[in-house]
Amino acid sequence: MPAYGKMYPYKFDQEHTIVIAEWYTRDTKAIIDEALESGGDPDLSVAYTINGQPGDSYSCSNGSAYNKTVVRGKTYLFRIINSGMNEEMFFGIAKHNLTVVGMDGAYLKPLKTNYLMITPGQTMDVLVTANQTPGRYYMVFSPFVDTNAPSNKNVTQGIFQYNGNYNHSKTLIIPELPGFTNKSDAGNFTIQLRSLNSKEHPSNVPTKITRNITIAVSVNQQPCPANQTCTGPNDSMHSASLNNISFSAPSISILQAYYNNINGVYNRTFPDQPPTLFDFTGNVSALGEAANVTTEVLKIDYNDEVEIRFQGTNFGAAENHPMHLHGYSFYVVGMGDGNFSETEISKYNTVNPPYVNTVGLPKNGWAAIRFKADNPGVWFMHCHLERHSSWGMDAVLIVRDGKKKHQKVRPPPKDMPPCSVSSS
Repeated sequence: MPAYGKMYPYKFDQEHTIVIAEWYTRDTKAIIDEALESGGDPDLSVAYTINGQPGDSYSCSNGSAYNKTVVRGKTYLFRIINSGMNEEMFFGIAKHNLTVVGMDGAYLKPLKTNYLMITPGQTMDVLVTANQTPGRYYMVFSPFVDTNAPSNKNVTQGIFQYNGNYNHSKTLIIPELPGFTNKSDAGNFTIQLRSLNSKEHPSNVPTKITRNITIAVSVNQQPCPANQTCTGPNDSMHSASLNNISFSAPSISILQAYYNNINGVYNRTFPDQPPTLFDFTGNVSALGEAANVTTEVLKIDYNDEVEIRFQGTNFGAAENHPMHLHGYSFYVVGMGDGNFSETEISKYNTVNPPYVNTVGLPKNGWAAIRFKADNPGVWFMHCHLERHSSWGMDAVLIVRDGKKKHQKVRPPPKDMPPCSVSSS
């Protein structure tokens, strides 16, 4: 939303929210608890939904689908939210172009396209003009699955329909979307995104980096505990890590431990670089896949200008990882396939990179982000594929207090209900 008294930098007639989600036949908490206990993959969803409707491609929908009725000549702002748990999505509307104008709460330079690629945790603002022959057109979410991990390759369909008199029984047109495994189209969409970078909405990309961090992102395996049957690969347990650390959640919240100076809850030794350098995206079969299961935090000074380079690895079922940081939006200054090289720095976009809070790290590729650490606190950073986050593809960033009063972590409210062991 624009600031009070300001206008949008684009025009539209109506706005609507579209939420893509996954539908399970069982309680999702029970599903993940069982998977973590056995070390195997969690059950897949049985359907995708648009605003709660699975669409007429599923027998369980009774032919129902989300319908959006439009007036020819009008422009609609669709606020699209991927609230799904484990699948990235392509999206399109048959015969209609899309204009992406915002992402994760920040404006973008308008990008005209006939499809989107949106990961779990991402939001996009998209303009659609109803400028085709009045009729009924499918709008479709189709998964992007660039891995050999189990996945749900179903699609969900809504209907973009014009008002007025026409043959409503005519067969609906389906949009042409990239195939399930089309890594190049997924990447080609993402690398076109640019910030608006106007006088009213400037890009403030950090250029004097004081903290440089590289994080290797991996899917791992852990040995099966003694006297237990495990259902992961080769009778092991699924795991995941950042810089070979598989995050273990403590019984006391890290924010509570940090604020109250409680010792023994976490370690302060999350490394700024992968502990071992190797061909991250090459043949890793000779390397062990077990990570260190521990609770580590990464401490950053207030007002540091931070660059984090996420490096995908070829361990396990390599795939695109939507990396998300709480407490901050960040600029995606670079992205590419293969191993990161210092020569890429000269190719960074520091003029108008997208300002987002989630970035899709390409399969066996890299992504570089920048932000200014001006929001003190304890912030979770994780892959937004829930199975990976549950397996330990997480880390905690602690941004230290600044010197001034408004640069310090606020105290907990007096009426905050207890949720864990207290130091008092």
